[in-house]
Amino acid sequence: MRILMIPRIEGDLLEMGRALLPPEHTLVLADPTDDASELAAKVRESDAIVWVATAVGAKGGIPAAVWDAVPGHVKLIHTLSAGYDEIDLDRARAANVPVSTNGGANAISVAEHTVMAMLAVYRRLPELIDMTRAGRWRPLPKGTRYYELAGKTIGIVGMGNIGREVAKRLRGWSADLIYFDVFRRSPAEESDLGLTYLPLEDVFRRADIVTLHTPLLPETDGLVNAARLALMKPTAILVNAARGGLVDELALKAALDEGRLLGAALDTLSQEPPPVDHPLLNHPRVLVTPHVAGPTWDSWPRRFGNAYANVSRLARGEKPLWVVPELVNR
Repeated sequence: MRILMIPRIEGDLLEMGRALLPPEHTLVLADPTDDASELAAKVRESDAIVWVATAVGAKGGIPAAVWDAVPGHVKLIHTLSAGYDEIDLDRARAANVPVSTNGGANAISVAEHTVMAMLAVYRRLPELIDMTRAGRWRPLPKGTRYYELAGKTIGIVGMGNIGREVAKRLRGWSADLIYFDVFRRSPAEESDLGLTYLPLEDVFRRADIVTLHTPLLPETDGLVNAARLALMKPTAILVNAARGGLVDELALKAALDEGRLLGAALDTLSQEPPPVDHPLLNHPRVLVTPHVAGPTWDSWPRRFGNAYANVSRLARGEKPLWVVPELVNR
């Protein structure tokens, strides 16, 4: 099978991608900005497209030149990220091509980052680092308060691969875990992970920490809006390591400015990269990281491995795994 990887990767990452490639497959690289006719020719010669963009921090979706060449040639589009909001599902449906996510390849990475972000906000880590680098070694600013995860109620919105890994990592932290997902988990899984299911609004009301792990879809766009922020405790924090569009950022800023929320940790924003005057970038109660929760070096073998395994299934005449729900019954 011929695999077209877009956009190009290079250096050690490319070496890893080639080293893990099964010998029966061929790997070809391209960029969305390549000459449209050349790009289309590569697509027509390929059996599968592996979309890398979000995983390497590139911007933009699959270009029209690619989509125009997909029908009748490409049998699978596999994204190396858990999110698939860059993929035009209408065009995939029209081309009768399944779209698969990374099968949880980055779930551990994002889960670890999420727990780190919770602690960093609770312990005011950015503020402490700035203070120490400025040569101030105590006393701490008057009124400074730090918090523990122990005894807190943590609300997980989205119980897919990443949500489950977050729950696993918090299982031993003496915290109460509540969650919401459009698909409720089985009683056995809830018991195993120590989870209590609640309606979405109740998660926002009860949680000391709300952490988002749901895809960006039309129905989740602006999920965290002014109304739901108003439900949260003034001592609560919000963590978003999913997609920026899930959060109404102006409503979040207002809640923080008015003291209706303790803080937030955001690994992703609605516009990436954000403008230098973005209202949350330098907010004293917000920790912003540049969409780096997922691509740890340890996650890349799993990303490549799952993509190549899915292509191998196609070669054997089997259906691919991890197809996005919108296209499962196409």
